[in-house]
Amino acid sequence: MKPTPTAGDTLQPGDSGAYVLAVQQRLSSLGYWLGTPDGTYGYLTSQAVMALQKSAGLGRDGVFGPATRRALEAGARPQSRIGGTGVEIDLRRQVLLVVRGGAVTTILNTSTGSGQPFESYGQQHVAVTPPGTYSVFRVVDGNDEGPLGDLWRPRYFNGGIAVHGAAAVPGYPASHGCARVSNPAMDMIWARGLLPVGSRVTVY
Repeated sequence: MKPTPTAGDTLQPGDSGAYVLAVQQRLSSLGYWLGTPDGTYGYLTSQAVMALQKSAGLGRDGVFGPATRRALEAGARPQSRIGGTGVEIDLRRQVLLVVRGGAVTTILNTSTGSGQPFESYGQQHVAVTPPGTYSVFRVVDGNDEGPLGDLWRPRYFNGGIAVHGAAAVPGYPASHGCARVSNPAMDMIWARGLLPVGSRVTVY
C-alpha cells in the first residue's frame, strides 16, 4: 500500500491525505478551480496543478513536484491584461481566466487550436484560435454534436469556436480552434453563470 504523502512530498493522481487537502485549499484560495477540496488528488486537482504550472512557466505534467510547490508557496497566478469583466484566453500560457472588475477570480487549464491542418466539409483548414475580442452569441445546454466531435455545453463566441467541456484537456494546444476545459469546469461555468450571452471573451 502506498504511504500517505507528507508535506514536501511530490504529489500525483491517486495520492490522498491531509497534505493533498492543504495543497488543494491553497490552489483554491489562489483561484485555481478544482471543485471542492477533498484530500484526494484526482483529475480536477491535476487540471488545477497544470494551470498553476502554465501560469508559472513550468513544465505542464499535472504532477505537484518541487518547482510547482515553490510556485504555489509564492502565490503564482496570472493577472488580467484587459481589465473589466469577462473571460480571457491566454494562448501562450494555455489558461482561461475569469475576470470580474479587473481581478482574476477563476483560473482554468485550457487547450486551444493546435496549429495543425484538418479537413471539414471537404474544406482544408488550420486549427487556430484567432486572437481578438468577441462576445458569446450562442449557447447549447448539453452535448453539441459537431462535424469535428462532441462539444459539452458550448458557449460560442467566434463562428464555430466555443469555450466547451471536453473529456481530455492536455497541457498543450490540441483543439480544432475551440478553448477546451474539463467537463466539470464547464458545468461550473454554467452553474455560476460565468459566460452568459453577450459577455466578453478576449483571446490573446
